[in-house]
Amino acid sequence: MQQIINFIIRNKNFLLFLLLFCISLLFTIQSHSYHKSKFINSANFLTGGVYNSINDISSYFSLKSQNEILSEENRKLRALLQNYGIDNDSVYIDSTKFNQAYRFYTANIIKNSYSLTDNYLTINKGKKDSIKQDFGVISSKGIVGIVDRTSRGYGTVISILNTTSRISAQLKKTNHFGTLKWNGKNPALVQLIDIPKIAPVQKGDTIITSGRSSIFPKGVPIGVVEQFNLDAAENFYEIDIHLFNDMTNLEHVYIIENVNRAEINYLLNNDE
Repeated sequence: MQQIINFIIRNKNFLLFLLLFCISLLFTIQSHSYHKSKFINSANFLTGGVYNSINDISSYFSLKSQNEILSEENRKLRALLQNYGIDNDSVYIDSTKFNQAYRFYTANIIKNSYSLTDNYLTINKGKKDSIKQDFGVISSKGIVGIVDRTSRGYGTVISILNTTSRISAQLKKTNHFGTLKWNGKNPALVQLIDIPKIAPVQKGDTIITSGRSSIFPKGVPIGVVEQFNLDAAENFYEIDIHLFNDMTNLEHVYIIENVNRAEINYLLNNDE
């Protein structure tokens, strides 16, 4: 301890300079959008490389469980194809080849936080992979979050376990929709608000994305109703949703690009 105190005394001028320099650098970054953007991109590049190396090691030890998840997803996809109901004797035109409203990209999560009130994830895809801000992120089981920022090779994702996150969601069995958010408490539960009390809500009902935004298509699974109550004015339900995803155990994800997002946003932001 005495050696540490002596070191500080001997180098007090340099340490004071270093402290003031860091403070001035912080003020510069916060007050100038250009410097802030460059700093975030550089930080994403440096931390992304570190997280990627750590993820490579952890991925090696979780290969068995991840292969089981992928095998189960392939089984479900094969079952869907097998039972699609297309008559072999009829002419079938694949309309998705003519009007693909969404593009899908694959990515791996290399860092995941879920114990904070505002959680983020880091993925190993970025601008060079055509990933941009406001792209949706899902897994084989359901919704994960929305892309926030990207550097050349990495991206950060606003998790649904983030108190600032707002996503349009609805009851699968009806068209009653509301807003999905998180109260910062249980990582297995998110909240759905603004569902009118005339909606036939029941425990166990499935909740999906509503498609009423330019980010997620309609029908992406979210979870099931755990419990529900009316708000203080008794006009809307406040619903706890148990997530299909285990947000503490994610690795492989899909990134969704709405091809028509720019056109939709232009119409929404202009009154003409």
